Amino acid sequence: MESDQLFEALESVADEASFVRYVELLAAERRVAETLALSVDGFQGEWANQTIAEFLAAALAWAADSGFGERRGPKASNPWQRSAHFLWAGRGYE
Repeated sequence: MESDQLFEALESVADEASFVRYVELLAAERRVAETLALSVDGFQGEWANQTIAEFLAAALAWAADSGFGERRGPKASNPWQRSAHFLWAGRGYE
């Protein structure tokens, strides 16, 4: 799974089906990342957060710091896409 493919899936989330597909791809990327050694800065591939607790804490920190994405640009009006961005943040927000 290429990170660009995952980002394209993120950007195309528009409804329940595309959200579920995005989560499937996110999970597949995580499974691949688990096979990689930790880098010097603690990443496995694109993943900075290695446990579910770290992942959720990072997503929550992103939501608080960004106004759930509002401070980084226009907030997505679609709740499925907002949820997808929340999960995207969990993988790499520190």
